[in-house]
Amino acid sequence: MPQTPRKLSENVLFALNNSPVVFVNGPRQAGKTTLVQALAAKNYPADYISFDNATQMAAAAASPETFLSSRKEPVIIDEVQMVPEIFRALKMVVDNLRQTDKKNANGRFLLTGSANIMALPKLSDPLVGRMSVKTLLPFAGCETLGGKGDFLERLFSLDFSNAKKDKTALNDAIRLATFPEISGKKSRVRSEWFDGYLTTILQRDVRVISELEKIALLPTLLRILAARAGNLMNDASIARDIGLNPVTSKNYRGILHAMFLTFDVQPWYRNIGKRLVKSPKGYLGDTLLLCHLLEWNLDDLRERKPDLYGHVVENFVATELMKLLSFSDLRAQLLHLRTSDNKEVDFVLERPDGRLAAIEVKSSDSVSSKDFKGMKALQDIAGNDFTGGIVLYAGKDVVPFGEKLLAVPVNALWQ
Repeated sequence: MPQTPRKLSENVLFALNNSPVVFVNGPRQAGKTTLVQALAAKNYPADYISFDNATQMAAAAASPETFLSSRKEPVIIDEVQMVPEIFRALKMVVDNLRQTDKKNANGRFLLTGSANIMALPKLSDPLVGRMSVKTLLPFAGCETLGGKGDFLERLFSLDFSNAKKDKTALNDAIRLATFPEISGKKSRVRSEWFDGYLTTILQRDVRVISELEKIALLPTLLRILAARAGNLMNDASIARDIGLNPVTSKNYRGILHAMFLTFDVQPWYRNIGKRLVKSPKGYLGDTLLLCHLLEWNLDDLRERKPDLYGHVVENFVATELMKLLSFSDLRAQLLHLRTSDNKEVDFVLERPDGRLAAIEVKSSDSVSSKDFKGMKALQDIAGNDFTGGIVLYAGKDVVPFGEKLLAVPVNALWQ
């Protein structure tokens, strides 16, 4: 399979020109090493070091400042979280560079890591103001299917007039928009790969960033969260299911977030007296991983259990939106809406200036006016900030359903 260009590459190059340290984090096997090595070969000449190499890791841990300051050229350090001591040394080396060689200080260190550094303040705090953080997630649909990756821009302009007829089936897109190693591979290959993947993360990688008393419970917790994908997160209920207290359960969920296995979508609300439900919704970081954990077959689900399939499609849309946000120039926060009288919008994207766009997800090939009920509630609350809303569905046509409301084929996500 030829190497698939990654949309994040330009963002990383821009950051290297403007920051001394650039940290590309993201889940293990998302393609971080491939990305930085491709940049080194073409755009960013640098020495390459991996802390998966025991000797390099031992040298860096023994004397991190010496390890860094001895290097006079730009350097790439892969899996940097394996040596936590190096982050404080990076601060000292960068501060010294800014004093002695300010002209060449930017772009000196390109780091990668399989843990979310923003969830680990002991690591990230020393480099505040010195580090740009970029997140590389598994393949987006637009990367594997040759799309432009401008869905968010089209959403906020509510312009899907040029939407193409796309022969790619939704399930095929889901099977492609995953980790590079298994993109488009057969079910048995994916299953064996995921077994090894989870073992590596839950038995080895987690120990690097946290000392958990009951680490053996993490696989069970992950399956519980998979079964609740797309639902409101209730830590007390999750704690009862796994046999932990709610505080410990929430901390363990935080570890799964830090390893990019799961993520939450926070609620949208405006403090204007409206009573809204203020709990996050939880999702798995990869939709094929969700199916693997629950032993679901995509094609069987669609035919035999459409309700469960609807949750799978919603999870897929959530992950695609996160991927698009990771490399888009359009800045927005991914949120959801649920009112106290049970009006819902699956996803609300809010820009820094307060403008909103809404997305509802349907796995069927038809849409009715009732599917826009939650969006109309949001429109009433947000007023002029509401730029538009769409229902993503499995049909083929863009259909207007009122002012600023459209039904849009789900393939718009990857075009």
